[in-house]
This record gives sequence, structure tokens and C-alpha cells, in this order.
Amino acid sequence: MKGMGYMAKRMIETSFTQEDMKIEGSLRPKCLKDYIGQTKVKDNLKIYIEAAKLRKDALDHVLFYGPPGLGKTTLAGIIAAEMGVNMKVTSGPAIEKPGEIAAILNNLQEGDLLFVDEIHRLNRQVEEVLYPAMEDYCIDIMIGKGASARSIRLELPKFTLVGATTRAGLLTAPLRDRFGVIHRLEFYSVEELKLIIQHSARILGVEIEEKGAVELAKRSRGTPRLANRMLKRVRDFAQIKYDGVITEMVAKTALDLMEVDRMGLDHVDRNILITIIDKFKGGPVGLDTLAAAIGEDAGTLEDVYEPYLLKNGFLNRTPKGRVAADLAYHHLGLEIPS
Repeated sequence: MKGMGYMAKRMIETSFTQEDMKIEGSLRPKCLKDYIGQTKVKDNLKIYIEAAKLRKDALDHVLFYGPPGLGKTTLAGIIAAEMGVNMKVTSGPAIEKPGEIAAILNNLQEGDLLFVDEIHRLNRQVEEVLYPAMEDYCIDIMIGKGASARSIRLELPKFTLVGATTRAGLLTAPLRDRFGVIHRLEFYSVEELKLIIQHSARILGVEIEEKGAVELAKRSRGTPRLANRMLKRVRDFAQIKYDGVITEMVAKTALDLMEVDRMGLDHVDRNILITIIDKFKGGPVGLDTLAAAIGEDAGTLEDVYEPYLLKNGFLNRTPKGRVAADLAYHHLGLEIPS
């Protein structure tokens, strides 16, 4: 697909990449007190976890939703660590048949946590196996075929299902209703990202000045995953071109060379805005038309690029389509049409 190839070249990629696999394991906090940001979510989870431990019971099923890179997987790992249980990890697209989810559930121990990433992509038949498992801690298995087929009920240990999704709207109502705890993860503030960058720099053994951390935080699109990836790239730049210290000037120079501007937009974001302004006279333009114009998949455009542009006032959604906001004209140095 043309769009996916284009997207793979982005520096500002918020979804999980192979590079993140190498660095995120060591940088992820292991307990709630070390987790920076998402204060409301964290405070609520602390109460739910302490209450479940007092009752010696499994934590209620939890659903995290929000843009990629905000810490959904990290929070699942923290819940397991705080509860003192094992975590099994899988994803919606990886479970193709009802028998596969039945096998996973049957192998869980008492209190275990099952983390399902991209839970909105679960097969409908697989989802139906989850309903009794989540509600009654049991699964129904069909044995035999035809007239001799019979159903047996298999008891499961009490477990906690933690689901993560970037598209909560695609979850079916019966599945969503079975989660007792539902939290939306928000974009991080510059101050929170600065603390995350300074913490990551200490773990990586990178010397960074406060102004350098602030500059990185400003351009990280409110996303810790991106902040950590940028820190790694700017560290390389500082070691080769300078004396290894990430100052404000080093951060600005390196990120300018990577085409990440002071508002965290890269060449793809700017291309989206320029296309709306130049080709479609500022909009409105439909999602599919815009996606075709920039050579991108409509779903990727809506899930990956748009949330940040909308949140920061570069783009507006109207019933007729996408419209470039005044801030987009200002940022690109263009005159706002009368």
C-alpha cells in the first residue's frame, strides 16, 4: 500500500516500531509511583488495585483507549506488577479462531492478567467466547459434530482482562459493557514530557540540560514514545557533532535537520495542511478525497495524523469535511483568505 510505505519513513511515527522494542523495555516504569502523567487514571487505578488486594480478589476488567504511544501497554504491565501476578500478552489480530482464545484463557493461573492490544480488531466469534469468560469466568466448548455435538462448560480461574485500543468507537457494545474500569489516556503536557525525557536520559546515561529537555518535549506531540525516540536520535547527534551534552541549541539543530518543527509537525503533517490549503482552497474536503490526494490510507490519516492536528487547532472537522484552521495558515506563513 502506498500510504504505509510513506508512513514508514516518518520520524514522528507514534505507533510501535522495531526501534522502540530495543529502548522501551528499559525505559518503561515498573510501578505506579514511577509513572509520570495520566494523574486521574493513576489515582483511580491505585484505589482499585489496593481494594482488590484487600479482598484477595482479581482486579475488575480494564479498558484503556486513546492515541498510540501514550502508555497503555506500560500501564497493563504496572497493574500486573502491583497486583503481583503474571501478565500474558496478545493482540486482537493474532487470535483468529475461538479455540485459540479458549486455549489462552484455559492456561491462565488464578489472578493472572491477560493483556489484549488492539482489542477492537478481535474476530466476532472470538469475542463471543470472551463474554462468558469475562462475566462468569467460564467458557463453553463444543465437542463432536452434527447430531452428536454437545457443549461442555469449562471453569476458569478468576483473571483480569486488560484491553487496549486506539479506536474505542469500533468496540462492540456487549464487549465494552463487560469492562468495569474504562479510562481514556490523554496527550501529555510539555512539563510531563520534560520529566519523562530527563528520567529516560538518566537511564540511558545521556547528559541533557533542562532547556534541551524542554525543546524535545515541545516537539514530541504529547507522546512519551516519541519523546524517547527523539531523545535517542538527538543523543547520537550530540555525541558526533558536539561534546555529548544535549543543550537547547543541540536539540533545536538536530530536530530541524530531522524536519520536526517547533510545534512537533513533520513533513507529512505539513503536506496534509498544504494540500488542504492549496488544492482544496482551505477546505472543506472529505476524508477519502484528502487521503487520495496525499497518497495515504484514510484509516491511517484519521487514527494517526488527525488527532494531534485537531487537538492543537491546525485542523477542524465539519459535517462537510476537513478545514484548515487559522493556526495552520499562521504556522506555514500563509495569508488567511478573507
